Amino acid sequence: MRKLLSSVSLILALATPALAEDMTIDMLNKREDGAKMVYSEDIARIEVGDTITWVPTSKGHNVEFIAGPDGWDAPRKSKLSKEVAITFDTPGVYLYQCSPHKTMGMIAIVVVGDGDNDISKAKVKGKSKKKLKELLADL
Repeated sequence: MRKLLSSVSLILALATPALAEDMTIDMLNKREDGAKMVYSEDIARIEVGDTITWVPTSKGHNVEFIAGPDGWDAPRKSKLSKEVAITFDTPGVYLYQCSPHKTMGMIAIVVVGDGDNDISKAKVKGKSKKKLKELLADL
């Protein structure tokens, strides 16, 4: 009987489903590589069901999604200097920016699963135009 219980326990332990992952992205005035007004990750690659938490390490930053896959409802832009967590249930490529620093190039991308939608036509301003081209080239 003990062997049976041990075997069942082992099978149950090995059959536990994989849990969604969590990722943290910092909102920064300056990154270690010298880039200014940036997120800690320019391109985050995650799986469907994963959650990203954005943490303001400096005041005055937020997260505002400006492009994503068809049929996806963008969350409201986050409040300035407040942490925000978003779970991604739809595969695709998502483009977001910091509202106050969008013209300074503070944009980034989230790729969920095999994301293949086109975000190249997203409206960005200032230095974000050049940075978007660079990010798309890295996808």
